[in-house]
Amino acid sequence: MAVPNTRADDSSTQIALIETDETQLNKALQRLETFLRIFGFCQNSPLSFILSWAAFLLVGVAVPVLVIELSYCSDCEKYEIKSFELEILIFESLVAAVSLICISHNLRKYGMRRFLFVDRHHGHMTQFRYDYIEKINGFFRLLAVWVLPCFLVKTVREVVRVIYVHNDPWWQSVAILFALLASWTYSTMIFLSASALFNLVCNLQVIHFENYGKLLERDVNVVLYIEEHFRLKHYLSKISHRFRIYLILVFLVVTASEFVALLQTTGNHDIITFINGCDFAISSVVLLVGLILCLNAAAKISHRAQSLASVASRWHALVTCTTNDTSQSGTSSNSVNLDSANPVIPLSVNYSESDLESVDYVPVPTTTQLASSMSLYQKRQAVVLGK
Repeated sequence: MAVPNTRADDSSTQIALIETDETQLNKALQRLETFLRIFGFCQNSPLSFILSWAAFLLVGVAVPVLVIELSYCSDCEKYEIKSFELEILIFESLVAAVSLICISHNLRKYGMRRFLFVDRHHGHMTQFRYDYIEKINGFFRLLAVWVLPCFLVKTVREVVRVIYVHNDPWWQSVAILFALLASWTYSTMIFLSASALFNLVCNLQVIHFENYGKLLERDVNVVLYIEEHFRLKHYLSKISHRFRIYLILVFLVVTASEFVALLQTTGNHDIITFINGCDFAISSVVLLVGLILCLNAAAKISHRAQSLASVASRWHALVTCTTNDTSQSGTSSNSVNLDSANPVIPLSVNYSESDLESVDYVPVPTTTQLASSMSLYQKRQAVVLGK
């Protein structure tokens, strides 16, 4: 009687599951890339670059400027102030342009997988693929949660504006309404998509930060722990360097926008109404939401990085403290010779903070470098670091 080969069946089932998860991850990445391509972030060729910026200049800048110029009249200042509209448009266009420049540069240089750090090292593990897909789906949910309420308020504002400031034929007013909504939605989606994308990159790395604590519970070679530790720090440095210009520019533009909104609303409080003042509130909410998404992601990954150092220090302290005293005394006579024969190789990599691209060319420490740097002195020093 033949015995079924259960081991081969289990292996084939596991391979099928891995292929299914990989397919789902590829579909999620393709869906994200298609979404970003629609809004002009994927500028991989000269043609796509020209089309992206032509669409931005036309839909995001030219259309609202033309509408403001044509719909402004001298006898409707009670309801609408031209300078308000132009100032709001300037700041909305600035943050959208900054987002488009920074994100498209990174996507063009690294590609989708490398930009999100969904690489071969981490991307071929089943549990990470599932988490990756969840985070990518969370990207779209996050956009929907923040864009839809703002869009509804913006629509109400524009409808009220058409009703109370009606000097043109109805068809022209409706055309202006749709043109303004389309332009605002386009610019807002570009800015919030960039902020949500930074949030996604940080959340994808949080998966590995949280997994590092579980890795320490396994009985494997200590060099593997140190390799993962340095890999996470290396990726964290890359994220910081790729997004720091974007974060700085967004912070400056949002701060300037809030100051202008404050000065305009307080200096012209006697003529501020729902029609001409609501746009300041909508614009401020959108800009602050984008900034909060970035700050939340930065704070989350910084907190995980600090926890990572703390967990690693405590683990090294426990390993050192639980080492057999007899074995330590037996090897103490040889420790001096060992340290002198194998000088410590510094593991930290120094690079210029002024060079935006320097961290991209810093290699991750290899196993040989890490193994040669492990000494009894460093293990004993872990007791102090774990306090």
